[in-house]
Amino acid sequence: MTTPIFRDRTEAGQQLAERLTAYRQRRDVLILGLPRGGVPVAAVIAEALDAPLDVCLVRKLGVPGNPELAMGAIASGDEISHNGPVLERCQIAPEAFAEVVAQERQELQRREQRYRGDRPAPVIRDRTVILVDDGVATGATMLAAIASIRAQAPRQLIVAVPLAAPLICEDLRRQVDEVICGATPHPFRYLGLWYEDFSPTSDDDVCQLLSAFESCESSESSASSESEDLAGEPKSQR
Repeated sequence: MTTPIFRDRTEAGQQLAERLTAYRQRRDVLILGLPRGGVPVAAVIAEALDAPLDVCLVRKLGVPGNPELAMGAIASGDEISHNGPVLERCQIAPEAFAEVVAQERQELQRREQRYRGDRPAPVIRDRTVILVDDGVATGATMLAAIASIRAQAPRQLIVAVPLAAPLICEDLRRQVDEVICGATPHPFRYLGLWYEDFSPTSDDDVCQLLSAFESCESSESSASSESEDLAGEPKSQR
């Protein structure tokens, strides 16, 4: 019988945060969670590092008739990754692939509106970006996310995941500046196997986490501005 490694996504995030302390309270750091399940993990890390939280929007391209099997992924900016072995093994026709891409592109746009509304996407250029998910099985989703972020010229790109399939983890190390991976169980089988509680993360959960961080950042910004204003006043006016 397989023993779970993590109690839940919160514990997974806590363990990753302990390995990311070098990035704490750095103004250039940005934490990006992959919705939906990566966002609760990312939120724990962002809180521990005192860093802003946002999302990297990406959708898995599931095999027709077996949507949990990733034949690729699509991310913001229309970055598309292909899972060659799955495409070959399942003999996916180009037309079928294109149809799934069109469907997931619409879902990506829906989530963009749902999660961000009128809030602009974060600035990536010249920042240290930490990409977070709750685990990596095939790597298709994370690779699409990496391509999307790379296109925006970050100073440094780091992937932080609680666990990943061993070969996929090695592949990721060739794609980014650093990979923080808690465990590489073999055989990997499937992601939920390694969590005691792998409850689905809803759109509402994602929005609540993003809103909480946005509120905190607004409060800190206001407090900082007020402090700067007071610093410039004569003592008699404070």
